[in-house]
Amino acid sequence: MKQGLTAATMGSPPLDFLGKKMGFVVLARAHELFSYPTSGVVASVKKIKEKPEEVKRAIKAGIKATRYIRQDREGTIQLMIEWSKTDKEMATAGYESVLKLFNDDGSVPEKGLLVIEELKKLSKVEREISLSEVADLSLLKEVQKELGIKEK
Repeated sequence: MKQGLTAATMGSPPLDFLGKKMGFVVLARAHELFSYPTSGVVASVKKIKEKPEEVKRAIKAGIKATRYIRQDREGTIQLMIEWSKTDKEMATAGYESVLKLFNDDGSVPEKGLLVIEELKKLSKVEREISLSEVADLSLLKEVQKELGIKEK
């Protein structure tokens, strides 16, 4: 982009911020176009069955972290500065770019599960695949209940 070899590109933050500084226009952000999970807790079936409390602690920590990110802008930006060894301007831009990716309850956007359909196409799988075959949300629901989060 700096060398003028491309007119457009895709990238993750802080590329959007840097592009704007160079005079490029951000045409769209992924969260504006798609609604599917960008991250999550991944565990084997064995781990879920043998150590559910450990998995629940990880889920709970994730929910608490995302709540902190959403509720404490300045504290999060300061952590980003320290963790990524960047300046305040870059950390603030990164924060603003990714803030909308997080929710307060750890839930998976229902429309976001369309990713299953996309992966079926890519893998040439024709049979129906239920959510329960690829995700176990039971521990998430338990954690939400423990944290007093009402089901949507």
